[in-house]
Amino acid sequence: MAKAPSKTTAFDTAAGDGGETHQQAAKGADDTAFLTTNQGIRVSDNQNSLKSGARGPTLLEDFVLREKIFHFDHERIPERIVHARGSAAHGVFECTKAIPELTRAAPFQAKGKQTEVFTRISTVAGGAGSVDTPRDVRGFAVKFYTDEGNWDLVGNNIPVFFIQDAIKFPDLIHSVKMEADKGYPQAASAHDTFWDFIGLMPESMHMIMWAMSDRAIPRSLRMIEGFGIHTFRLVNAAGESTFCKFHWKPVLGLQSTTWDEAVKIAGADPDYHRRDLFEAIEAGDFPAWDLGLQIFDEDFAKAQPYDVLDSTKLIPEEDLPVQIVGRMTLNRNPDNFFAETEQAAYCPGNVVPGIDFTADPLLQGRLFSYLDTQKSRLGTTNFHQIPINAPRCPMHNFNRDGLMQTQVPKGRANYEPNSLGDAGEDGGPRESPATGFTSFAASDTGSESGERLRVRPELFADHYSQARLFYRSQQPIEQAHIASAIVFELSKCLLPQVPQRILSRLRNIDEDLAKRVAAGLAMDLPDAAEAAREPVDMKPSPALSILEHGQPPMKGRKVAILFDEGSSLEAINGIKTAVEKDGGSVFLVAPKIGELKVKGGTLKADGQLAGSPSVLFDAVACAIMPDNAKKLAMDSAALGWFMDAYSHCKTIGYCPATKEFILDKLGIEPDEGVIPNDKFAGVAPARHWAREPKVRMLA
Repeated sequence: MAKAPSKTTAFDTAAGDGGETHQQAAKGADDTAFLTTNQGIRVSDNQNSLKSGARGPTLLEDFVLREKIFHFDHERIPERIVHARGSAAHGVFECTKAIPELTRAAPFQAKGKQTEVFTRISTVAGGAGSVDTPRDVRGFAVKFYTDEGNWDLVGNNIPVFFIQDAIKFPDLIHSVKMEADKGYPQAASAHDTFWDFIGLMPESMHMIMWAMSDRAIPRSLRMIEGFGIHTFRLVNAAGESTFCKFHWKPVLGLQSTTWDEAVKIAGADPDYHRRDLFEAIEAGDFPAWDLGLQIFDEDFAKAQPYDVLDSTKLIPEEDLPVQIVGRMTLNRNPDNFFAETEQAAYCPGNVVPGIDFTADPLLQGRLFSYLDTQKSRLGTTNFHQIPINAPRCPMHNFNRDGLMQTQVPKGRANYEPNSLGDAGEDGGPRESPATGFTSFAASDTGSESGERLRVRPELFADHYSQARLFYRSQQPIEQAHIASAIVFELSKCLLPQVPQRILSRLRNIDEDLAKRVAAGLAMDLPDAAEAAREPVDMKPSPALSILEHGQPPMKGRKVAILFDEGSSLEAINGIKTAVEKDGGSVFLVAPKIGELKVKGGTLKADGQLAGSPSVLFDAVACAIMPDNAKKLAMDSAALGWFMDAYSHCKTIGYCPATKEFILDKLGIEPDEGVIPNDKFAGVAPARHWAREPKVRMLA
């Protein structure tokens, strides 16, 4: 027998918190202690949106949800409140496997069919002027200009999210943004208000494992995954439906930086990711992603120990393989950043026939929020007329006027139905029952409709099982990075109850993880937080580990070669040829930027040593003469160039003079990644993680 739906689960109290719940704190307080709407109406439940049954759709009558998100959407102008810093490009999606039996959506009807796209990738927390490389989630939004209208697949580079219900989104973003009294930190989650919120929202613990992992500090926007996050529906021409989760898989593979590397990149080149994407496309090295689908039915959904409508949960690829159906290639940079990248307006509610929604409460709130946001940012309901947002197929309706109206509708008819003329002529457009969008009629699996409730389904109360799954699916060095990231973030928190509460949550995920974080903070472990639902052990999923995907290929990577006067042009060209043969690119670095005399001719550097630190490259090599090596050994920038590459576990190619006068001075001994130049191209750009414990203290 199904259990009764759980009431609010967000504030189940961690032992050691003082035992006082959010609701108890309000008892006996004066009126200022009670949460109200803008109209002064007290709010009985600020954790759950109003639904038609525990697993039913969110109701439009929920004025608390609508007011809260409406106000949040209009907090700032004109910069995006979230995802303000983004980079984008034009491209094409090509269907590689037609699936008309699953969906009537236009992009998937024939193998080889091409659809124009515009893709924007962004950070979440920072403003438009922040840096590219903070520890953060990356937005991944694709606008398909299909034959039947625009379809926006708006997601992230992580397949789950912090919260289960859209009513909590303003609270989440308020907590992670700069603190209200201080105005800092910018583009950082390592502060009290964020971790205070997370500690009181156990549903966030799965996402926290991802956010503290190397997925949140990617090497390049070209090397991240993308996810639709929610469970969607696919509907075929016969009106039959299946459930679907969307995955974007980078052709270049997954790659990250180290935390120290990401921090130093931010100082050396705040536009690192933006520059990397732009220059790759400009050079014809077009980044590409395969689109994959996880397809399942109601029987599969019911058999899982989690709820497929819960956006804090994923479906392991080992349980349900991803079927590749197409490839997106980004092949053209915007002509104007503001007109295209900045004015691009994405909305999850933009779907085409063959794509439909489920009652995921986070998705339901997003369907309201995004459309409203565009009015605030772009100043008009006519934002769809901006070229980057305009559909490529015909568009006709009776929407009229409004600020910045650029179209000139003709004829007398501006309403429907009318008898002023035939359809498509003086009478204007008409409904299209046969080919128009029709919402799928059946309810989601197990959905209960009828009674209006502010509740969540029982399975939503399992906050720890998938967090445990993610952590235990990582390789040991990745687990160490997660633990170290949490230690770093919590070390920035000044409220004493915050780290204690997080530690109590971590004990429900993995005892070793909790101990490592506690040791890193020099704190005693508190009792484990009481779990609203007992976590279960799930089989590890190797697909969740970056390192399980293997060492990176040379294709799409950037290698630096350090040279100076007298260096051998033949040796430099030998490395360059080998790197470029495997699809990499070479950047020449020297102490001086002008033409230098080298053995065999002259050579001009692409960048000066102090302005081209090794953190900007995937691997480094050096070809210099002994006298120049002695000089460089006295230069802190040169020593840091090699030491950073070594401590970031990168491949280093050396000539005899480099080893004798620089590497030996730094105590850098040859290993599987510190190798002579003639072996460099056969190993680079591999990372050598066995080196990390020698150069860095990890939790």
